[in-house]
Amino acid sequence: MALMPVSDALAAVLAGAEPLPEQMVSLDEAYHRVLAHDLAARRTQPPQAMSAMDGYAVRAADAATLDSRLTVIGEVAAGRPFARTVGAGEAVRIFTGGVVPDGADAVVIQEDTVTDGNSVTIKEAAITGRHIRPAGVDFREGDVLLRKGTRLTERDLALAAAMNHPHLAVCRRPKVAILATGDELVRPGTAPGHGQIVYSNGYALHALARSEGAETIDLGVAADTLEATSAGIRRARESGADILVTTGGASVGDHDLVQQALLGEGISMAFWKIAIRPGKPMMHGRLGAMRVIGLPGNPVSSYVCAFLFMVPLIRALSGRSVIHHRRERAVLGRDLGANDQREDYLRARLELRDDGTQVAIPVSHQDSSLLANLAAAQVLLVRAPFAAKAEAGGPCEVLRLPV
Repeated sequence: MALMPVSDALAAVLAGAEPLPEQMVSLDEAYHRVLAHDLAARRTQPPQAMSAMDGYAVRAADAATLDSRLTVIGEVAAGRPFARTVGAGEAVRIFTGGVVPDGADAVVIQEDTVTDGNSVTIKEAAITGRHIRPAGVDFREGDVLLRKGTRLTERDLALAAAMNHPHLAVCRRPKVAILATGDELVRPGTAPGHGQIVYSNGYALHALARSEGAETIDLGVAADTLEATSAGIRRARESGADILVTTGGASVGDHDLVQQALLGEGISMAFWKIAIRPGKPMMHGRLGAMRVIGLPGNPVSSYVCAFLFMVPLIRALSGRSVIHHRRERAVLGRDLGANDQREDYLRARLELRDDGTQVAIPVSHQDSSLLANLAAAQVLLVRAPFAAKAEAGGPCEVLRLPV
């Protein structure tokens, strides 16, 4: 079977992926959720002109010269407006956040004044509009400030609250069920027997999915039997998973049973040999609304393929406006030989020069079983199929790994 280009494989994974149904959540529940609709302000902020400093609200014309002496006729604090109009020769004591009273058009900060009973002497000339936040300087009612597809940050939540929205319409979180396969796998903390290894893939996959806003379901480790693998797939369906991710058993050996089990459960499959390194063996299919990604068992291959294919799918189902990873420019930190027909994703460290240049230095060993090198990397250095040899100092493209 010909090797499928990475771009074609990703397009197939994302084909028909639409945002999941919306639900209303409180602001407290909305962190890192994805907006289902544009969000418009329900109020003007600030609703009236307000003081940006503690001082005196005055008419600028009355305080345009030094040592102007004004009569203090009252006080304004935040939440306690002043009912009267400031007239000629008058001033009102005002605090930060206080509504600027009618008639006043400037604030003189208290450090530039001297008080004496019910009068205040101006020691710094007033300027019209100075130290005043005009009505609507932040936003106005009806302004669309947060867009559909935004993954809400803590700053966005503060803005939504100020816009007077106690609840937000967000897309439902995708449910990702993760099933590992392999008789050789034992849980961390267990003493592996002869020929056994400690299971690690699932911990990275759960964390990666959750970091993208998904809920995860742990289906455990299935033994290398058709019955056990099929039972795991059925549990994924019963759990209501939007995505089933399998790890291991994606190749074509006698003990690689995932494809057979998926077909047996009625999943419409496309089995790929993708033109990618690491991670050539990978599967994708659908059973109704549930999408399936079959990852390789080697830990680096599993993670890289999840990063490249699972993450964009989660983003698409979540309703994110930005689905694809952004490539960044860098320069090579060491020479690289010519590439073959597979698109390479090399683990690399990223160093920043004094001039701001990013330097990508591939780790020395790229074997797909080496987790220490994966943990030490900050980026994946992308090399196109059949890329010519490249010298240190030349341009390259990288994908930044999550931190």
